[in-house]
Amino acid sequence: MTQVTPAVRPAQRGDVRELSRTMASAFFDDPVMLWLLPDSKTRRNRLCRMFATMTRHHHLALGGVEVACAGSGIGAAALWDPPNQWRETRRGQLAMAPAYFRVLGFRAGIGRAVQEAMKQAHPEEPHWYLAAIGSDPAVRGRGFGQALMRSRLDRCDAEHCPAYLESSKPENVPYYERFGFTVTGEIVLPHCGPSIWPMWREPR
Repeated sequence: MTQVTPAVRPAQRGDVRELSRTMASAFFDDPVMLWLLPDSKTRRNRLCRMFATMTRHHHLALGGVEVACAGSGIGAAALWDPPNQWRETRRGQLAMAPAYFRVLGFRAGIGRAVQEAMKQAHPEEPHWYLAAIGSDPAVRGRGFGQALMRSRLDRCDAEHCPAYLESSKPENVPYYERFGFTVTGEIVLPHCGPSIWPMWREPR
């Protein structure tokens, strides 16, 4: 059977629902999401709502969201923010707050503390920020994530711009290292949360 090469394209507003379902599947077993959303029966729907909210009210308008497709379906997505635009606007924060509260419920305060810890560690030097990347488990190992990474990192190199991400899975660190990222520290999340690893990449 011939393997289809994933095609990468910019995401459109009409992609948000399917993109969010793909990302919810990708992050279902993520350590941070397991900790924040321990109920496996509701986690997928909550993640879908969370990714739809953050994509619609922040990432999409900045022009850095890309999807990888084989045929008509979205197999993977990457939420990138351009240099100096990774912080949400006050308007965006207000728009996202009700949905985040519905997703996290009584753990919303912990969610805010997590965001603050990540912001405190975020570098100030201008860079492209990979807020999230994920592939549907059904297509993992078929080059969807690699196609998305190469698409944006080629642009980073052309613009001579660094890139930054946080890995929430220690086993993913070697994957990002293959693209030129280097671990710069460890962020221990508050309230006895798991660790995440900030990673930085200089342009090539």
